[in-house]
Amino acid sequence: MPDAPLIPMRRSVTVTAGTVEHRATEPISYWHRHDLHEIEYAVDGLAEIYTPQTHYLLPPLHAAWIPAGVEHAPLLRDVTTIAVFFDPAEFAFPETRTAIIAVPPVLREMMRYAVRWPIHGESGACGESGACGESGATGDGAEASVFFHALAGVVRHQLAQAAPLSLPICDDVIVQDVIAYTAGHLADADAVSVCRAVGISERALRRRFAAVLGQTWRDHLRQARLFRAMAMLSTSTMSVGEIAAEVGFGSGSALARAFRTWTGESPSEYRERWLTPGPRTPEAAHPG
Repeated sequence: MPDAPLIPMRRSVTVTAGTVEHRATEPISYWHRHDLHEIEYAVDGLAEIYTPQTHYLLPPLHAAWIPAGVEHAPLLRDVTTIAVFFDPAEFAFPETRTAIIAVPPVLREMMRYAVRWPIHGESGACGESGACGESGATGDGAEASVFFHALAGVVRHQLAQAAPLSLPICDDVIVQDVIAYTAGHLADADAVSVCRAVGISERALRRRFAAVLGQTWRDHLRQARLFRAMAMLSTSTMSVGEIAAEVGFGSGSALARAFRTWTGESPSEYRERWLTPGPRTPEAAHPG
């Protein structure tokens, strides 16, 4: 893949943080990178993020951490997102890899409040002077700077608890075919059918998958099923039992056990949590 284009997000280098709020009604996906750190939050709907190595799921109540310079392609379909950008020269973060983090209420409301400071405007969080370009008020710039530094602290805390919402990507053609077949046959995939479809032996499947991805095919199958189940819990009205059958777990109880082991909560608890995320606009946070 050729180098992804660098997309500038700010008009002035004095702006060190800011936001972009976006509503995708048509599918959007393109490779790019930024010179800023990015945290992208799915307010509603389901988004996905691709990097050259990994495919990430971004369900509601989660955000994607994308460090500066990382090539990525978001897949946005009928989703609202808020992205917060941080200048690496001003904001230090320990995590240098893409990650998915849970968004607790405090972080959710801070990100919603932060949309008053768009990164492409003249009133983002600024440097030591507190000034925000020609039209920015010094006081507002100082407030923004303090606010974004506080927001960055919450993000750092959440990065220490990154969620396992990713599937590996590789350049090996055979393994790519196995992954694609598995994704298309989650309900009934087994080693025999996969090997028949791809044209390899079960022994070759075990050895090649482990060598390329560092995991067994059965582990990948389980992860892919959970990945799809989480997406369906977020975007469909199907029952847990129906989703279990659709993704190959056989029963709602089997899905519930695997889902709780993976996420720490049941499918029903997860669905209830994202369906009731709280008020959309933090009116109480606005002064005066």
